[in-house]
Amino acid sequence: METNYPRFTQEMKKTHTILIPNMLPLHFSMLAAALEYEGYHVEVLGNCGSQVAQLGLKYVHNDTCYPALLVIGQFLDALQSGKYDLDHTALLITQTGGGCRASNYIHLLRKALHRAGYGHIPVASLNFSGLEKDSGFQMNLSIARKAIAAIFYGDLIMALRNQTSPYEVTRGQAKELAEKWVDTICGWFHQNKGFTGGEMKATFPKIANDFAAIPVVRTPKVKVGIVGEIYVKYSPLGNNNLEEFLASQDCEVNLPGLLGFVDYCISNMGDTVRFYGGSLAEVWGSEALLKYLDGFERAMGSAMRAAGFHAPARFLELREMANGIISRGNKMGEGWLLTAEMVELVTTGYENIVCAQPFGCLPNHICGKGMISRIRAIYPNANITPIDYDPSATPVNQENRIKLMISVGKERLEEKIAAQPAPVQEPVAGLESKIESIPGVQ
Repeated sequence: METNYPRFTQEMKKTHTILIPNMLPLHFSMLAAALEYEGYHVEVLGNCGSQVAQLGLKYVHNDTCYPALLVIGQFLDALQSGKYDLDHTALLITQTGGGCRASNYIHLLRKALHRAGYGHIPVASLNFSGLEKDSGFQMNLSIARKAIAAIFYGDLIMALRNQTSPYEVTRGQAKELAEKWVDTICGWFHQNKGFTGGEMKATFPKIANDFAAIPVVRTPKVKVGIVGEIYVKYSPLGNNNLEEFLASQDCEVNLPGLLGFVDYCISNMGDTVRFYGGSLAEVWGSEALLKYLDGFERAMGSAMRAAGFHAPARFLELREMANGIISRGNKMGEGWLLTAEMVELVTTGYENIVCAQPFGCLPNHICGKGMISRIRAIYPNANITPIDYDPSATPVNQENRIKLMISVGKERLEEKIAAQPAPVQEPVAGLESKIESIPGVQ
C-alpha cells in the first residue's frame, strides 16, 4: 500500500494554493467559494488544449481511463506553466469510493507527479466515503451544506440557460445571466449565507423568473440530451466542447444535473445492503437523506414549471425508470443511472441522445452502449448515438457521427410539423348577417 507521499496538512490551509480540475464550470465556481469561506486558497483550472492530453499520456499508462489522463494532464500542465509557487501549491481531487477506476485516480496522480519531478506536491482528497483518512483536508458540515447548495443552484442555472439560449432574441443574454447568478451566489457563500433550506427555496423562483424574463422566440428545434461517464459528460475538455458544438448545430441541449449522480451514490449505499447484506441502518439513512434532498428537488422543479420551463424528473422518480430494463445491482461507475437518464430523456421529448463515454470504460459500455438496443425496442423514437472519447479519437469523426444523429432528429421533427393539422379558421361572429345585409347578396 502506498504510504510514503506528502500529505496535505491543516497548516497548509493558510500557506498553499489548492488547484482543482474543472469539470462543471458553474458548479465548481460555487464550490470554490464554499472552500474559500473555510479559509482555503483555491483555484479552478481553466487550462485546456492538446498539450493536456499529451502530458497525461506521457506520465500515465495509455490504457488508463481517458478522464484520468486529462485530469492528471491538466494538473501537470498547470504546474509547468510557471504561474504557481510549487513549494506552496497543493492539488485537490474527488473520489467516489466506488469500484470504478475513478477512486484510484489519486494514486495515479501521485505516481505521475513523482515521475514528472513534482513528488513534493501534496494531493488532497474530496470525498464522502471516508477515504484518505490521514488527510488534513477534512469535509465538515459547513462545506457539505454549501456543496449541496452549489449542486442545486448549478443544476438549476445550467438547465435554465440551456432551455433559454437557443431561442433568445439577443444572443448571449442567457449566458450573461447565468454568470451573474453564479457570481451572486459565490458572494453569498463568502458571507456564509444563501445555502440554508429556506434561502435556497426562496431563491429558486427568483432565478427561474429572471430567465423567463429574457425575450425569446420559441421555434421548433432538435432537442438533444447528453448522458455518459460523469467527467466526459460534463467537462468541455473531456468532450471537446460538446455543448458548444450542439448549440452551433441549432439544437436545444438537455444535460442532466449533477444532483442525479450524487443521489445515485447515496441510493447505492442502501442497495448494497439489499443485495449483499449489511446494516439496515445504512438503508434507512440513505433513504432518509434522499427524502431530505427530494424536498429541494420538488421546490426547484416547481419553480421551473411555474416560470414556463421543463423540469427534469426527481431522482425518486428517475430511479424507477430503469425497472425492467436494467437491475439496480449494476452500480459500478454511472451504472443503472445512465440507463435511467436515457429513458427519462426519451420520454420527455429529448429522444436524440449523445452517450459520451471514455473508450474502454466498462461500466459505460454495459450500462450505456449496451442498453441502447433494449431502450430502442421499448421506445422506437429513441435516437441514441454512443461516442467514444480518447486521445486517438479525432473531433472531426466524433462531430460527423453526431451530425448524422442530428440529421435523423431533424427529419423526424419536420415529419412531426408536417403531420400537425392546419389551424382551423374560426368564422367571424356576425359575418353571415352582415353579408346578407349587402344589397344584391342572397
